[in-house]
Amino acid sequence: MCGITGSVWRDPSKRISRETLSQMASVLQHRGPDDAQEFFTSSDVAGVAFGFRRLAIIDLNTGQQPVTNDDKSVVVMLNGEIYNYLELRQLLESKGYRFKTAGDSEVIVHMYSEYGTECFSKLNGMFAIAIWDERTKQLILARDRLGQKPLYFWAENQRLSFASELKSLFEIPDCPREINQHALHEYLVYQYVPYPHCIVDGLSKLSPGHFLVFDESGISTTAYWELPTTESTVSKQDLHEQLWSMLEESVKLRMQSDVPLGAFLSGGVDSSLIVALMQRNSSERIKTYSIGFPIKEYDETSHAREVAKHLNTDHHEFQVTPSATEILPKLVWHYDEPLADSSAIPTWYVSQMTRQEVTVALSGDGGDELFAGYPRYQAVELARKIERWPGLKWLLGSRCWNLLPSSSRYKSRLRRLKKFFHALRKPAIQRYLSWISIFPDEEHDLFYTSDFKSAIETDDVSYSFNQHYSRFSHRDPITAISLADLHTYLPGDLMSKVDIASMGNSLEVRQPFLDYRVAELAAQIPISLKFSKGRGKQILRDVFGDLLPDSIWDRPKMGFGVPMDHWLKMDLNELLHDTLLKGTPAVCRYIEQEAIERMVSNHERGRQDNSQRLWSLLVLQNWMDRWNIN
Repeated sequence: MCGITGSVWRDPSKRISRETLSQMASVLQHRGPDDAQEFFTSSDVAGVAFGFRRLAIIDLNTGQQPVTNDDKSVVVMLNGEIYNYLELRQLLESKGYRFKTAGDSEVIVHMYSEYGTECFSKLNGMFAIAIWDERTKQLILARDRLGQKPLYFWAENQRLSFASELKSLFEIPDCPREINQHALHEYLVYQYVPYPHCIVDGLSKLSPGHFLVFDESGISTTAYWELPTTESTVSKQDLHEQLWSMLEESVKLRMQSDVPLGAFLSGGVDSSLIVALMQRNSSERIKTYSIGFPIKEYDETSHAREVAKHLNTDHHEFQVTPSATEILPKLVWHYDEPLADSSAIPTWYVSQMTRQEVTVALSGDGGDELFAGYPRYQAVELARKIERWPGLKWLLGSRCWNLLPSSSRYKSRLRRLKKFFHALRKPAIQRYLSWISIFPDEEHDLFYTSDFKSAIETDDVSYSFNQHYSRFSHRDPITAISLADLHTYLPGDLMSKVDIASMGNSLEVRQPFLDYRVAELAAQIPISLKFSKGRGKQILRDVFGDLLPDSIWDRPKMGFGVPMDHWLKMDLNELLHDTLLKGTPAVCRYIEQEAIERMVSNHERGRQDNSQRLWSLLVLQNWMDRWNIN
């Protein structure tokens, strides 16, 4: 696991200096504290600058990068892991290729020499790859299928620069620093900026499952992978056997490491199942890590402890009373783009704690999207049933939600009910997007400034989600929506959150559910096998039920949340007022100051839970201040 950065130019005036390259790599040191290397060539007509920071995981002695072929006509940098590299190495050796190292990055050099850009579809792993082909004078960038590893780029007429993190590109003297208002609109709706957009105008993110080619004719991007859209016709028994075999093999592949390895364990189904399969395939006790909070409804450590005892893991717990005033500046610096998912806070702490003992950790990310595990999919199913009764749909959607109180001991449930009823009269997709939005479209007039509304008047922030949903729209609603989430929410929010929090602590996190073969199989499983009696993940229980206690399978999903509602009234209250209510903060260029004051007042008085909205604005304002972007 590493940090990669670099630039290729065809105009001498666009040349990146060695000093700039070194600085671009230096700001990625947290991603690779073990080694630093550079590749630099420059002439009157073209130049190449590659910078690399290494976190040594496999082939500790000879795994330096960039790595080249014998005549140095192909130069490769890899951020990530290629899990099937031993299999590919045997294939290449049978074709006459010889290796100088024992790691996975050299495999890419020879795979590219043999197969060209078709090589990416043969790689099983999480990766961001940069290749310089001296023979064709092409720069090729590629990103793994499900967006586990990030890759930003800045394309100009005669230069293309790229990096694992946005801050690396900021080291280029003329890098843009203006906000992309369309991307900002997306952030305010979804709490993250979806690919291929970037919060900085003129910069982009490479889409998952795509590769990019930059040469004298310009830039082209091509998809090398798509999730299958058809439903499987094989028997239930065959699907069960395939799922067991594939997921267990995925776990075993991700346990390959030359450094200490462990796992995140929340006590939920997904992480517990991954740990169970790890322990089943290990002769030693697996090290597991959990964090908890002093507020009971946000603490899962008792469940994690139960799983650890059942599986006999070497379990470690860490109780935190986070100081968000201390961690917020760290998150803003590391995340580069604003990310309002408050679970980034516990993800940071569990990564920090885990890194004290191991360098690699496995996690259960992806299980909810692949196996219909989110509670919101229950809402999708309920709405589908209500639609059979137009009169009931009209009544619930137009009146009942207003009758619910604004404040009670069950306020979180009532808030969700209100959101559910309020969107009920909308078409299915708009309804779902309204449920998951921070500032839904219909409320923009209440919050956005007139200038911002004018700037984003023609925006369609649902376009990307709709594009993925439409590929699966012939299937049932839960399948179509969950697989659209797999293409949008998972890489845009969850994978970004985990990658940055883990790499910010020099920890590599691997996700067995996101092996592309597991994802392809899960996408084809009929919803009747995933979702039963109002709950998802039924097939996981049917296949792997004996590995975990019934209490873990039966417990409601909790999520990796933090008590943000409480914090904003207590620990974070002073920061909230200082940041958003004093003077005229920069965020007021986009959100009306009176609307912010109203949100704060209603939240503090218990009239309305605005914690998600206020946290998103806190993050945004701190981000704008830190990076001097307006």
